Amino acid sequence: MMQKYTYQRRELISGIKAELPITLGVVPFGMIYGVLALAAGLSPALAQAMSTIVFAGSAQFIGAQLIGASAPAAVLLLTTFIVNLRHLLYSASLSPHLRHLPSRWRWLLAYLLTDEAYVVTALRYDRALTKTADYRHYFFLGAGLTLWTAWQISTAVGIFLGAQVPASWSLDFTLALTFIGIVIPALKNQAHAAAALSAGIVAVLAANLPYKLGLMLAALTGIIVGMHMENSIREAKR
Repeated sequence: MMQKYTYQRRELISGIKAELPITLGVVPFGMIYGVLALAAGLSPALAQAMSTIVFAGSAQFIGAQLIGASAPAAVLLLTTFIVNLRHLLYSASLSPHLRHLPSRWRWLLAYLLTDEAYVVTALRYDRALTKTADYRHYFFLGAGLTLWTAWQISTAVGIFLGAQVPASWSLDFTLALTFIGIVIPALKNQAHAAAALSAGIVAVLAANLPYKLGLMLAALTGIIVGMHMENSIREAKR
């Protein structure tokens, strides 16, 4: 029994250590969200609650902006759903490693599933089996909780700072800069580059559409172009 707890603790701590360096980039992101949420008209309590309940940076940014623009609920739900479609792929990737867990574990880990937690957890599951293989969900737990804590704290700091920042400063541009910093390093091949370029062009051309519909159109365009490019490359290699 003691050995079991030792393995669990080892995986939990390993997950925390793996996630800590990534939080250095997440903290400014959370702070920016806190500032922009207030600028979009959300109350401090609602802005913090969104970080706790939704816990998805890109969806929170877009959701806050749509709320500020008084977008219909259907537009808000559909846009954030499309933005978060990638989580279905993350879930499918990790599902074979987690399906043996009881429901309470799967629900908890699903809540903690983010881009950053997925990356380190997927790498952990790809490694050769070790003595702690049966307890690797504790690694996922450690990584997820580390990111969750950093996100809640950074959001709170951003909300506090947002109350001190004049609305005339207009910090909306920081959202674009943040996403550019996230996207550029992830462009690993021609399909990724084509998806990003096409989505960027459509986002600019459709910028004047109401309720931020241009963002949804750009996301769909990027997905379609990226999938088409990947299929074309795959066919060419045959």
